[in-house]
Parts: sequence; C-alpha cells; structure tokens
Amino acid sequence: MTSIRLVQGDITRERVDAIVNAANSSLLGGGGVDGAIHRRGGPAILQECRRLRASKYGKGLPTGQAVATTAGELDARWVIHTVGPVHSPTEDRSGLLASCYRESLRVADELGARTVAFPAVSTGVYGWPLDDGARIAVETVANTETAVEEVRFVLFDDRAYAAFAAHVG
Repeated sequence: MTSIRLVQGDITRERVDAIVNAANSSLLGGGGVDGAIHRRGGPAILQECRRLRASKYGKGLPTGQAVATTAGELDARWVIHTVGPVHSPTEDRSGLLASCYRESLRVADELGARTVAFPAVSTGVYGWPLDDGARIAVETVANTETAVEEVRFVLFDDRAYAAFAAHVG
C-alpha cells in the first residue's frame, strides 16, 4: 500500500526518486512549479523536453498524460511531466485531473521509482478549486494500484496544506 505524506515547502528541494511537474503542453517550461523545476533542475531537463517535442510529442503533451525526463540538478532521478486541465465551470474535467495522477504513477512504475513528490496539479494558474483538486489528488493516488511506496504531496502554502490535510485519512 502506498503511504501518503504531506509536506509544506518547495517541491524542487525534495529528495525523491521522481518529482512530478505540473507542466504545460509545450513541455518547454513556464511559470509556477514548472518554471521552478526547470530553473533549479538546469538545462538538461529542457534539452530532453525539446527532444520529446521533436519526436513523439510534436504537438505537445496531451492533457492528462505524463512523460519522464532526467531531473538534471534536482535531488531526484527523474521529472515526470504531466499536463493538468484548465478548470471549467461549465465542463467536468475532473477525469482529466485524476488521469494526471494515475498516468504519473504509471510512468513512475515503469521507471522503478519508489518515492514520488507531487504538486497540487491545476490548482494554480489553471484555476482548479483547491479543495476539489486536493480531493481528486488524494482519492486518485489512494485508489491507484502502484509499486510506488511513498507519495508526497508538496504544498506551497498553509492554505494548500490544509486543503490536502482535510482529505488524508
């Protein structure tokens, strides 16, 4: 069974096998968690992302999917990039958000990762309500069969930590 831990802090400082990046579909860096991972991880991550764009993901990584690259200078072996959905008040995209967590765990299993750090995917600039995003994240990880032994949700501030804590057993 996968252990779920909550950590308040900077995901780029975590010592884990894999850090999940809340990426945009271009895979070429951005703001928030994505920008922080690219800055701290260094140019090796961007180089691998460019190779992915030049080969398998010419149109970008689809929403809800995940792909791995090196972690560069991070204290991890891999970065698993996943593209969360933009929240919509008129369309239920919760299945796509859940897919980000399931697909990231599937990629982690393929890599042999045993410890994985996740951010709160889609709850920043993509506008997903924090409480609902936390519920989907925790439920999906708890109900996904995986060889990952520990999932850490690394939450940037008190508000995010409290939202996730309300959903962790």
